[in-house]
Amino acid sequence: MIASLLCLGILKPVDALVSPDGTGRLPAMGWNSWNEYACDISEDVFVRVADLMVDLGLKDLGYQYVNIDDCWGVKGTTRDNVTQRIIPNPVKFPGGIRHVADEMHARGLKLGIYGDAGTQTCGGYPGSLGYEEVDAAAWSEWGVDYLKYDNCNIPQEWVDVPYMYPDNGGSPDGDVPPGYDWSASNSSARYNRMRDALLTQNRTIQYSLCIWGHANVAAWGNATGHSWRMYSDIYPAWAGARQGSQALMPILNQAAFYWNVSGFWGRNDWDMLEVGNGDLTLEENRSHFALWAALKSPLIIGTKLDAIRPEILAVLKAGEIIAFNQDPVYGAGAVPYRWDRVGNDTHPADYWAGSSSRGVHAFLLNTEEEERDTELVFAEIPGLQEQQPAVRPGPYLVHDMWTGEDIGVFSDSVVLRVKRHDTAAVRVTTADGQHPSPQWLLR
Repeated sequence: MIASLLCLGILKPVDALVSPDGTGRLPAMGWNSWNEYACDISEDVFVRVADLMVDLGLKDLGYQYVNIDDCWGVKGTTRDNVTQRIIPNPVKFPGGIRHVADEMHARGLKLGIYGDAGTQTCGGYPGSLGYEEVDAAAWSEWGVDYLKYDNCNIPQEWVDVPYMYPDNGGSPDGDVPPGYDWSASNSSARYNRMRDALLTQNRTIQYSLCIWGHANVAAWGNATGHSWRMYSDIYPAWAGARQGSQALMPILNQAAFYWNVSGFWGRNDWDMLEVGNGDLTLEENRSHFALWAALKSPLIIGTKLDAIRPEILAVLKAGEIIAFNQDPVYGAGAVPYRWDRVGNDTHPADYWAGSSSRGVHAFLLNTEEEERDTELVFAEIPGLQEQQPAVRPGPYLVHDMWTGEDIGVFSDSVVLRVKRHDTAAVRVTTADGQHPSPQWLLR
C-alpha cells in the first residue's frame, strides 16, 4: 500500500522558538535518569554517568545532556520560606544542583533538570505552576541547560475545555468546536508561562514540553518549546500497552500521522530511548534507535551505562544513523510512504524515507514474526519520484548505514533480507555518489 503524502501529517507552524546561540535547532542528544533509576538518584549517579559518556565515546558523537528527572526535591516539603525556591534533596544532592552542573560542565557536558506545569510533579514533589519565574531563575543560577517540563497534578481551573488526550482515546465526538484554536488552551497558557520565564534569564535553557500530545500540542508547541512530547510514556516492549504507557509500535504508528510537524528549531518528541532495557531483542533495539533517529526525535538514552553490553553500545553509537538525525542542512524527519498492511499499533508503516546532506535515505521495518525479503523500489520513494524537481535518474548506489559499507549499484530496486523486528537503514545516491534529489525535504 503506497500512501498519498497529501493525506498524512499536519502543517508545521510558521513561528518557532529560536535561540540565538543555536540551542534547539537540532534534536537534543543525551541521557536521562528515569527509565533505569526512577527516584533512586544521587549526585554520584550523575557524575558517574558523565564520566561514562566521555569514556564510552558518547560525548564525541553528540550526546551532551545529562538529565536529572523527577524526585530531586524534598517530598513533603513545599519551598524555601524565604526564597520560595524548590529545595534540592540534601541527602541525594549534598552539594546542591549547582555542584552537579559544575561537574557536567567540567567534562564538556550539560545538565538537565525536571519540572512540572502543575502543583506537584508526577512523583509528588513540588511543581512549578505559579512559581515559574522563581524556578526559572533558580535553574539559570544553578547552571541548568535543559528543562523537561511534565504535565501532572493540574488544578481544575487549569484543565482544558475542550480537551484532547491522544494517549487516552482523544476527545469525545463533538467536544471540540470547529476551528478551535489550541494555542489559546489552558495547557498552552501553562507551558507558555514557563517559556516566558525562561526567556527572561541570562542563560539559554533547552525547553522540552512533556505534555504527552495533549491539547494538540503539535499545533502550538513550536512557538513554545524546542521539543514536545507527542504520546504516552514509553516502555521497553515491541507492542502493546502497560498501565498507560505504550510500547514501540503504537508510538511509531502515532508518529506516522505527524511526520510533517518536526523541523529545525522544533521537534516531535516520541520519548526517551529504551535501547538496552527490558526484553527487547537486539533487532528490536536497532529498529527503535533507527526509527527514533529517522523521525528526528530527541535521542535521550534511558539505560544504565555501567557494564552496558557491547552490542547495545554499538546501536547507540551508530554514527551514520546519528548523522541523519543531526543533519545540519535537512531539518525534516523521515516520511512514511508504504504500508504492507493496514497500519495499526502492531504493524505501523513499514517503509520510511528522508533526505540528508549525503543523499536520500530509506528505513525498512520488518514488523512480521519472521525474517523476510524486503524490496526497496526506487520509484516508490517520494524523493525519487518524477514530480520532485531535478531528480537525478538511476542507476543508484545503495549504502548500508549500519555497517558503513556499500551494498551495490542497482537500476530499479534492491532486495534486502531483514530479520524479524529489525530495520534496514540505507542511503541512496547516484552511482557516482551524488545526491539524487537535493531539493526534496530541503526547507
